[in-house]
Amino acid sequence: MKLEEAKRRIRVPELWRHFGYQGDPKPSCKCPWRDEKKPSFSVDPGGELWHDFATAEGGDAVDFLQRASGLSAGDACRKFIELAGGRIEPIPRAPRASCQAPEQRARPNLAGFREGTPEELQTLAGLRGIGLEGLRWASARGVLRFGTVKEQPSWIVMDVEGVNAQARRLDGMPWEDLGAKARTARGAWASWPIGIREARDFPAIALCEGGPDFLAAHYLSLWEQASHFTKTDVACAPVGMLGASLRIHADALPLFAGKRVRLFGHGDPAGREAVTRWARELEPHASEVDAFDFGGLVRADGAPAKDLNDCLNLNPDSFSETKKLLPI
Repeated sequence: MKLEEAKRRIRVPELWRHFGYQGDPKPSCKCPWRDEKKPSFSVDPGGELWHDFATAEGGDAVDFLQRASGLSAGDACRKFIELAGGRIEPIPRAPRASCQAPEQRARPNLAGFREGTPEELQTLAGLRGIGLEGLRWASARGVLRFGTVKEQPSWIVMDVEGVNAQARRLDGMPWEDLGAKARTARGAWASWPIGIREARDFPAIALCEGGPDFLAAHYLSLWEQASHFTKTDVACAPVGMLGASLRIHADALPLFAGKRVRLFGHGDPAGREAVTRWARELEPHASEVDAFDFGGLVRADGAPAKDLNDCLNLNPDSFSETKKLLPI
């Protein structure tokens, strides 16, 4: 049996009963694996998706099984398929835990980050191929900062409330201890969209996957919409989700209310899956939601354009096809 077939057979309510949890899974209910006085958990009416508002965790029935049992992702998938086929012994559930609600959680320590010097901004502009005007606007919004992280000069995208931040090295190299280029601050609310509160006065939002696309959207918004290169009189505010695997933090969703939102996920399977997930989460809140497709676009060097940052360097044919990328 394949996983998708298993998902059609088992939903979250069946797993809820399988683990012997108290209460009923519904849009507002108490977390099954945590002692709490007020409901902070939700299961959609169809029983396919769940969300924990206290931790910003969530997912489908397989994710529920993994969280309830404490199994690895791979083992959870195997157990899920076995359970759907009726060939499994009862799965031990993970110990109950306590958790603070988002507004009570400690915030990460983001002290020491500062505005970039002209030299740092120029270095970043060259590294990512993003116009200085866009970087200066991101800096003025307070969502682009610089500092030293793990003894490395770094650029950081962060929200002004200080709940989420992600650092990358100014030399473009990956973090040696992570084997990855992006480092999320310890204790950060990783699912919090960078720049969403700063977008409150804008009618449209470009929701981008990752820090580089988030900064690229700042330049593109000015280039497409500003009345003069020295002004920021634009309709579209860039907002960043710093990872394709993330769900939008539940407390942030109401901040998209009434907005026109265009999604820019990377042109790979993870990016396309993220766009589908984010669109589903945003549709009850935003006035309009659509997504940009990078398919067929080619950079000036002949390589396919896979993200918004690549669109700053399109070949003439692709450039004439796109014309305008951001919503107004």
